[in-house]
Amino acid sequence: MRRIGWVAVAAVCWASGAVAAGHTGDTWPEPDIPVPVFKTDTFDIRDFGASTAADFLNTGAIQSAIDACHKQGGGVVLIPRGVWTSGPLSLKSKVNLHLMRNALLQFSRDFEDYPLIETWWEGLPQVRRHSPIRAEGQRDIAITGEGIIDGNGDAWRYVKKGKMTESQWKNLVASGGVLTPDGKEWYPTASALKGRQYRDAGLITPDKTAAFFEEIADFLRPNLVVLERCERVLLEGVTFQNSGAWNIHPLMSRDVTIRNITVRNPWYSQNGDGLDIESCTNVLVEGSSFDVGDDAICVKSGKNAHGRKLGMPTENLWVRNCTVFHAHGGFVVGSEMSGGARNLYVSDLTFIGTDIGLRFKTTRGRGGIVEDVHIRNIYMKDIPGEAILFDMYYEAKDPVPAAGEVRQPPKVETLPVSEETPQFRNFHISNIHCDGAKKAVFIRGLPEMPIRGIHFSELRMKTTGGIDIQEGADITIKQSVIDATETDPLLYVLNGRNVLVDGLSYGTHAATLLHAQGERTNGVVIRNTDTGRAEKQLKADYGANENNVKLINP
Repeated sequence: MRRIGWVAVAAVCWASGAVAAGHTGDTWPEPDIPVPVFKTDTFDIRDFGASTAADFLNTGAIQSAIDACHKQGGGVVLIPRGVWTSGPLSLKSKVNLHLMRNALLQFSRDFEDYPLIETWWEGLPQVRRHSPIRAEGQRDIAITGEGIIDGNGDAWRYVKKGKMTESQWKNLVASGGVLTPDGKEWYPTASALKGRQYRDAGLITPDKTAAFFEEIADFLRPNLVVLERCERVLLEGVTFQNSGAWNIHPLMSRDVTIRNITVRNPWYSQNGDGLDIESCTNVLVEGSSFDVGDDAICVKSGKNAHGRKLGMPTENLWVRNCTVFHAHGGFVVGSEMSGGARNLYVSDLTFIGTDIGLRFKTTRGRGGIVEDVHIRNIYMKDIPGEAILFDMYYEAKDPVPAAGEVRQPPKVETLPVSEETPQFRNFHISNIHCDGAKKAVFIRGLPEMPIRGIHFSELRMKTTGGIDIQEGADITIKQSVIDATETDPLLYVLNGRNVLVDGLSYGTHAATLLHAQGERTNGVVIRNTDTGRAEKQLKADYGANENNVKLINP
């Protein structure tokens, strides 16, 4: 860890390490990720002066225990039962920070306890406050046990009025802080509010001085746990909650095992992600629970030109046997994925009330390739948005269809393909069950770069809307059931190429089975599907040619 030196952060590139073995058919490679092993020597923080007395700050005692453990060759730093208040800590090699059951490690609400440092935020080198727990360049580290780590995030976060109940908002405003001129956002301090006016306020640029960052320091909220360029990491059993920004952030690390943890943030928490895995190699996430204010389990790899130059994909990732309650997305890739992502194996997840289920997002300017993604056995209930979403217009100007009852293709601009053009390709998604969603599947690529090679099978979905494919190529949907209440149309294809729907069931009837639009729509085939239960089998307009669509009755 370095205190801020006001110089640009040098990019550190690691060798990519061994790539997961390939697989054939439904056979997936198993993770072979080394887990750190620790000496049994125990360093009780009470032996270093720690106390549960009111208003006692244990930063020095806990850090001294970590330092002694590290210096003596490693072991366990024990957080006993009780409430322990601390400032930020630096975790070091060969140290297992272990929280007993009924141990609560809560972090200070005093911003001055958290120095400004050079680190990373949303894929770019930035200045932020020191995280409550941080490890940089360490090996064989762990946070384990049955206790709770609380980041006191409510002290840091700004809050939007629309995300709170009337009584919550009233109590928050009465607690202090400052409001934006329109009264719709609350900030804890004037410094935090001042930072709001800058785009990428914490971004390190030659024109920003130490005085500038100090002036907006309260805006630069810390992630709860940051593990940067670390090797052999274990997080197990602990509850991580109430983070100032993201909750857990492994960054440019390798051989990371995360199992049986609980991650919690209030639903109104801005940037309250659960787990952001960024530019990491060999990661296993299993048996864990998430209930957060933003994306739950998220894959990232840097942003725009900087992420492409660094060129560190997230690769060889296994996520399995996890539950997600509230979140913007259950399992998410993007939108900062400029370094790419590959070899992702996701299985046996349950999403309950998650805004979107499986969420893949990017935009022009990112670049990067997300490929070789394998997903199966996903169970969803009460999804307000899309069960499965691929979108290449994230935080960009959407091509908006013209108003009116008649659906018209959106007006879009085709740009040249360059290193800034993102790509999604080679996804295999099977055995997906959803009881309630706004739409079953939404795919929206770019006219210059379609989303390509998405293969669905055994979708079992009860939704409002059906399947919407825009600028997609080589898309297959096999042996699936889409029981949608709005079926005009059940399937919509705009400029889709080589789209195969094979063996689709769709409830008692459909007003329009397929609506095709766009002059680039070609090679669309529906077969082994009872088209007779549709009032209208095919509607083709706005450049789509019926001769490029085949409906083959069983």
